[in-house]
Amino acid sequence: MTMQDFIASRSPVRRGAFSDFGDVMRSEWTKLRTVRSTYWTAVVAALAVLGVAAGSCAEWASNLAGHRAELADLDPITTSLTGAYFAQLAVGTLGVLVISSEYGSGMIKATFTAIPQRRTVLAAKAVTFTAATFAFGQLVSFAAFGVGQAILSTQHAGVSLGHPGALRATFGSGLYLSAVGLLGFGVGAAIRHTAGAMAALFGLLFLPSALADLLPPSLHYVIEYMPANAGSQIFTAHYQPPALTPWDGFGVFCLYVLAALVAAVILTDRRDAAAD
Repeated sequence: MTMQDFIASRSPVRRGAFSDFGDVMRSEWTKLRTVRSTYWTAVVAALAVLGVAAGSCAEWASNLAGHRAELADLDPITTSLTGAYFAQLAVGTLGVLVISSEYGSGMIKATFTAIPQRRTVLAAKAVTFTAATFAFGQLVSFAAFGVGQAILSTQHAGVSLGHPGALRATFGSGLYLSAVGLLGFGVGAAIRHTAGAMAALFGLLFLPSALADLLPPSLHYVIEYMPANAGSQIFTAHYQPPALTPWDGFGVFCLYVLAALVAAVILTDRRDAAAD
């Protein structure tokens, strides 16, 4: 029996809609947790978040040991969450690989043969991946906050989650990482080729901000609506105009994610299952 026949024989399309979707999600969860790239990217992202938190806070603690006057310049919350800027690269890459790797290997044909409802497949992949990255993002974000504040507390500079902005920023860090992963998934589903999708994802995250700097001063406000600039406000502890407020900025970022997912659904419906 071929792999395609095996998947088709276990197709959930013969049962009810809710049962179908649950079965597809279980299948996608099995794929996600048994692929080696999932663990490698999770390790890289965790090291980025925790390593940067420890390194940044240790440097501040060292500086404060001899220069207490610098305490006024310290933002203990944002300093412990800075690693999210680096972790988004790994999480976004995993989002791309979740779908593009199936196109690259040709397994997507077997998947769509077993489950002809392509939107159901995409939805199950998206929900499963987002749930996993949300849980992971929250775990590493709260761990980074704890590590960072423990180090800063040696110089009596740490804060608790009850400090204004601390809980929202820490929760927002994990929320942002899961949104970046979902953006990567949408871009990967739309483009289907891993290299091209990763280039498009990172270009979408960072290039608009760079190009916005070239605009005349009267249009510089546009930079606040660029993906990474807007989305990262959710894990910035203190709002500083003219930046968007944390939740407004995250809302703008979610619009980019939604646009990528809509494009993915439309293109997946219209194209052949095989990668171009």
